[in-house]
Amino acid sequence: MRIGLFVACLTDTLFPGTARATVRVLERLGYEVVFPREQTCCGQAHHTSGYRREAAALAARFASVFARCDLVVTPSASCAAMVRTGYPRLAERERRAEEVPRVLELTEFLVDVAGVTDVGATFPHRVTYHPTCQSLRALKVGDRPLRLLRAVRGLELAELPAAEECCGFGGTFAWKNADTSVAIVADKVRHIGETGAEVVCAVDDACLTQISGAMSRLRGGVRTLHLAEILAADTGEVPR
Repeated sequence: MRIGLFVACLTDTLFPGTARATVRVLERLGYEVVFPREQTCCGQAHHTSGYRREAAALAARFASVFARCDLVVTPSASCAAMVRTGYPRLAERERRAEEVPRVLELTEFLVDVAGVTDVGATFPHRVTYHPTCQSLRALKVGDRPLRLLRAVRGLELAELPAAEECCGFGGTFAWKNADTSVAIVADKVRHIGETGAEVVCAVDDACLTQISGAMSRLRGGVRTLHLAEILAADTGEVPR
């Protein structure tokens, strides 16, 4: 199977380790992974800000760039949600009809397509998991991430209180409603601290950016890692 890797803007710019970890996990399972260099933004920021024409143009580009892939996998639940739920609405409004390849968030692919929960990872640390809004509500990934984490050797999974509450990022929401965003993430950081975890993970780098920023200011003392980095770990060391 020829898998196209869509890394998302934020990951490509600030968190390349997430993309590299995703490739390691997929190749460890025997898949061929291709990275089309022509890929750009999925258009989510444009779409949610009301720039539908610009978002539709990016959707058309996405369809063209990944046309030769059997399937597209992304470590960004937010971007996967845009392609699967946002693109059909854009196509209807802008009267476009591009054929977009099937796009899955990483944990969906591993559990549903690859049929695995044990990907050969070793990570002997106490970890808690934050279910991001897009993964929880738009993609409905359910317990797939938790099943993958429970299969990691040495990992101690700590339940996060009020796990389904938002971290306060919400894309442009964090900038347009800064005070509310800060109050929300402060609650999230407090709950993370209650778990006694060394690491908090999620399936969206954007949400981890929000949580990490709050942790650094509130001196939370907990590392943030994308779930892919934990699944790619085989030495037990925390990625830097």
